[in-house]
Amino acid sequence: MKTIGLIGGMSWESSLLYYQIINQVVKKKLGGHHSAKSLMYSVDFHEIKTLQHEGNWPEATRIMVEAAQKLKAGGADLLVICTNTMHKMAQEVEQAVSIPLLHIADATALEIVKDGIQKVALLGTAFTMEQDFYKGRLTQKYGLEVMVPNEVDRAVVHDIIYEELCLGIKKEESKQAYIKIIDDLVQNGAEAVILGCTEITLLISQADCNIPVYDTTRIHAESAVEFALGVIKF
Repeated sequence: MKTIGLIGGMSWESSLLYYQIINQVVKKKLGGHHSAKSLMYSVDFHEIKTLQHEGNWPEATRIMVEAAQKLKAGGADLLVICTNTMHKMAQEVEQAVSIPLLHIADATALEIVKDGIQKVALLGTAFTMEQDFYKGRLTQKYGLEVMVPNEVDRAVVHDIIYEELCLGIKKEESKQAYIKIIDDLVQNGAEAVILGCTEITLLISQADCNIPVYDTTRIHAESAVEFALGVIKF
């Protein structure tokens, strides 16, 4: 079993899910008292959030690269960035170390393509929904058609993530707001929805939707185990 290096803390609410899912999957696959070999470097999310909203991506990249290097030095065999938004600097992080990085968009897209879905809705932070580092990878590498909410709805999705979910706050009215946004995207042709923020799974699940829901947190964590056990190769 390879050692999984997790860059976490963005937020710790979803990093907790990563640790839980990874160990549950290892136990299911190997049985007995087996658990995952893993290391986590958890950043101070206040610093990251501030840099994101200031647009100071170079400093945010420096922090992510430093985290990756510390995990590599600690013995990690592969890297997992436990957030969608910070895959904005995935290339720089991977280039800074000599171990592979499992990209969250790749893991998710492979599941979508396998299911024969072409047109997907993407919910996430404004950075993920509006910038090309995530949508572009889905379209250019996997040929998916990616839809995002309108400007007003994007702001709603973004604010709920940062002001509520990242703080562990779950409100029924926010859940209903997300469901309405998803329904509107379905009306415009979405065949499935990507929960493209690792906190959204705290609020929305497959039971809330009539279309397939791709939970990036679970998909990413499960894929990390597959790589760690050698089931899937980089």
